[in-house]
Amino acid sequence: MTSLRFIALKEAQNRISPEVKSPGAKISDYYGSNVFDLRKMKDFLSKDIYQKLISTIDLAELLNQDDANHIANAMKAWAMAKGATHYTHWFQPLTGTTAEKHDAFFEPSSDGPIERFAGSALVQQEPDASSFPNGGIRNTFEARGYTAWDPSSPAFIMESKAGKTLCIPTVFVSYTGEALDYKAPLLKALAALDKAAVDVCQYFDKGITKVTASLGIEQEYFLIDESLFNARPDIALTGRALFGHMSAKGQQLEDHYFGSIPERAFAYMVDFENEALKLGIPLKTRHNEVAPSQFECAPVYEEINLAIDHNQLLMDLMDKVARRHHFRVLLHEKPYAGINGSGKHNNWSLITDTGKNLLAPGKTPKNNLMFLAFFVNTIKAVSEHADLLRASITSVTNDHRLGANEAPPAIISIFLGSQLNDVLDEIEHSRISKKIKEDNSLWLGIPKIPQILMDNTDRNRTSPFAFTGNKFELRAVGSSANSSAPMTVLNTIMADQLIKFKTEVDKLIKKGDKKDIALLTVIKRYIKESKSIRFEGNGYSQEWADEAATRGLANIKTTPKALDAYMSDKTVELFASNNIFNKRELHARHEIMLESFYKKLQIEARVMGEMANTSIIPAAIAYQNTLIENVKGLKEIGLEPKTSLDIIKKLTEHLDIVKTNIDAMLEERKITNKIEDSREKAIAYDENVKSYFDTIRYHADKLEQIVDDSVWPIPKFRELLFMK
Repeated sequence: MTSLRFIALKEAQNRISPEVKSPGAKISDYYGSNVFDLRKMKDFLSKDIYQKLISTIDLAELLNQDDANHIANAMKAWAMAKGATHYTHWFQPLTGTTAEKHDAFFEPSSDGPIERFAGSALVQQEPDASSFPNGGIRNTFEARGYTAWDPSSPAFIMESKAGKTLCIPTVFVSYTGEALDYKAPLLKALAALDKAAVDVCQYFDKGITKVTASLGIEQEYFLIDESLFNARPDIALTGRALFGHMSAKGQQLEDHYFGSIPERAFAYMVDFENEALKLGIPLKTRHNEVAPSQFECAPVYEEINLAIDHNQLLMDLMDKVARRHHFRVLLHEKPYAGINGSGKHNNWSLITDTGKNLLAPGKTPKNNLMFLAFFVNTIKAVSEHADLLRASITSVTNDHRLGANEAPPAIISIFLGSQLNDVLDEIEHSRISKKIKEDNSLWLGIPKIPQILMDNTDRNRTSPFAFTGNKFELRAVGSSANSSAPMTVLNTIMADQLIKFKTEVDKLIKKGDKKDIALLTVIKRYIKESKSIRFEGNGYSQEWADEAATRGLANIKTTPKALDAYMSDKTVELFASNNIFNKRELHARHEIMLESFYKKLQIEARVMGEMANTSIIPAAIAYQNTLIENVKGLKEIGLEPKTSLDIIKKLTEHLDIVKTNIDAMLEERKITNKIEDSREKAIAYDENVKSYFDTIRYHADKLEQIVDDSVWPIPKFRELLFMK
């Protein structure tokens, strides 16, 4: 009982929840205290400089060097008053994580040491870019890359026991100007959507001058005790359990969902929420999720760029705080086979500068028509680019999750609810009267759209893109993903669709149609053209897979082939015409995603081989030897060792299969590693190397069920999932 597994179990069982103190009596006392937000900017900046910064944020106006120096000095003064000694440009390279390089405010000088932070250091820096993914855009010896300040996302202070650092959100680009991060293309997509949406809004309300995409990201995650995490090399190195027989009790009793939060988990939640709230992350909700040891947190809706920055920061915080509580947070989409995986539900809507949600119908016929315009254009955009939206949420980790345990399938469809489906069907088959007046209150005979849709539109957990009252919920995003990828796609396709919509409406108006007639004519046609993407039933059923095929909807279940959508002529034209990516940038991203896919499978194959050869097989052989001695002893006293012989036979069968398949998998990996083309290599890893995983796991898990519990070397699912 002294194996690493039992040492880890003992440590985990003896954990005591650390005391967590609130930074203030009320959340409002400390919310945003570590953020250089607008209120603090007013305190530290002159009125003139403050207004210039607001213009930069709202209108993308350029700051001159003097203004940048003033802002940098103010930011430094605020940060140093909070105890910060260093600053960093905080960015999101294509690794999927965040990155930072710290520099001290301190500088030596002839007059003695000083604390200095120039405007040039605020606006732009030059980190070494050679080791970040670039997809062939640059050679390894070309190390130069630039980070550039994003003033629309406020600077913040990250605290640790060792000190405090001022973090400045930035974009990251190559020496030749190509985007090497997630933020730069997202900002371009948001700008394109803003312009296109405002142009359409002008049909209905001339007072609308800006449209902002809003986002609320629900974050699911698992917790595991740190000792058990360290005793599971597969979880520690890949984020998921490559081996493990499902516990007799899993989630089948549905007793964890919304249940009483375990004390240790609750203490952890309170701690990371406190840290998040100080950083201006507006966390609102926390609860148990469906699977054991699975939880969720969710913020209030924010402007989309800030929401994604906050989610990336939140994932960093969750990991950092988990270690304080002797936990590790698992953000892998499917850390445990047989129970629910984790997603990151992206709730998306469009908000005008007049305060209107464009995806919520109003009280008047005109507002209903405005709602329909944006609602139907969203459906049309997804219908036209379903393959690209699918590609934007794909990954080797999300492949495990899509299509099971409340995760949507790989088929992209849209759920609207029966009431809205009926409305669209009625519009599709209604007759448009050319004689009706533009302001007629009967509104062309179209039925009134319900003003409150929250209770009229049920949720469909099997739909990847569902309308939920006044927003669309993209449920297919993985829990570890940077939401910038799917949000860049969604906002780009929406901008592109709105541009096409306005062009078609204007043509009809120019021909003599009244404005409302022209709008409704195009809307009606879009409803018909995008009907195949709408689906109200069970997305898990084989019937839906069969029906989707007849509708012409793709069902691409693996990442390498799903990623082909990024390189289609249609996609290249989409991104180029909206100034989001050029063809070189798209090709680079395609290469990076393919490389990430096969490298992660490469790691899993190596870990699986090491664990099988050095832990699982030796443990099974050790138990087998014990049984052999038992057989000898029984025979010596004249008894027939039938049970022991049967167990030895089963052990031998499973051992032989595990070893044979491990060796074959490792040989296949050597062959696959010689493939030069990234797509071919990714497909080979998926189809040839990964194909061994299930067989190896099945027989290793059978060994787990046979081998003496005191001999089994790695923590079991019942221990990983139900530790208190």
